[in-house]
Amino acid sequence: MSVLDKARSFVYRSARPLDLARWQYHFEQGTREAVLAALAFYQNEDGGFGHALEPDSWNPNSSPIQTWTATEILREIGCAEREHPIIRGILRYLDCGRDFDSRHWSAVVASNNDYPHAPWWHSGSASSSHHSYNPTACLAGFALAYADRNSRLFETAAQIAREAVQAYFAQGLLDDMHTALCYIRLMEYAEQAGAEPPFDLPALKAMLREQVQHSITGNTAEWESGYVCRPSQFLRSRESLFYADNRELSDYECGFIEHSQLEDGSWLVPWGWNGYPDEWAISRTYWKANLAILQLLYLQGFSKL
Repeated sequence: MSVLDKARSFVYRSARPLDLARWQYHFEQGTREAVLAALAFYQNEDGGFGHALEPDSWNPNSSPIQTWTATEILREIGCAEREHPIIRGILRYLDCGRDFDSRHWSAVVASNNDYPHAPWWHSGSASSSHHSYNPTACLAGFALAYADRNSRLFETAAQIAREAVQAYFAQGLLDDMHTALCYIRLMEYAEQAGAEPPFDLPALKAMLREQVQHSITGNTAEWESGYVCRPSQFLRSRESLFYADNRELSDYECGFIEHSQLEDGSWLVPWGWNGYPDEWAISRTYWKANLAILQLLYLQGFSKL
């Protein structure tokens, strides 16, 4: 069986309805509407997302990280309609002030502790994932792209984006690949918005090119079992801004994806939880289906399917 066929079998056997709809959209001429309909079940009345949309936290309440996950899915399927109910709901959540301290949306919310979760989403964790601009930089970019330009949220997002970029320039290259991706999304949303961004966009682009080279793990032996950064964290085709600087490793990843597929059609999840073994077994399967989609999208972007 081909890599595609094996992955398809795994997804059909194991995926959540949302991830099956994503698979069908990308690889089987499924509809974007089916993805959006499934995604909507994770959205709460306040417009934010919960319910283990990000499978490492089973908190049903809205949180910035879960809401960020929804924005990534919207971006993945090309949903950019400002008036779409899901997008309007996200903007309402970002504007309501919950989980927001006037400068950052919280990476971790206290109610995570009341439900099964990975240790890094515990409110007392010192994980590097709790960087002040993860996911704030991305969420600010989302608001720049979709909020009304005369709204309070747009003003707030512009100020946050300005401060985020200033902090990045002052700190220098990041050691956290997740926060680096949030800055890439801020850049992309600023480009999408079209108007003059509230920061030096060319300078941010130049620094992010350095950032991606800095972040990608050059020792490919570590890719086999470690939780490391591969090119697919930041790019999905040769048209990417970051491809030329990372051509060799980006091309190598195509072959790596093919040879690292497991017999059941999935790929290794290179992390785990310290507690909640029963729930982690379920979340691990959710992650495997998500990884299958992302691995195949990478191969598709490099014309390898």
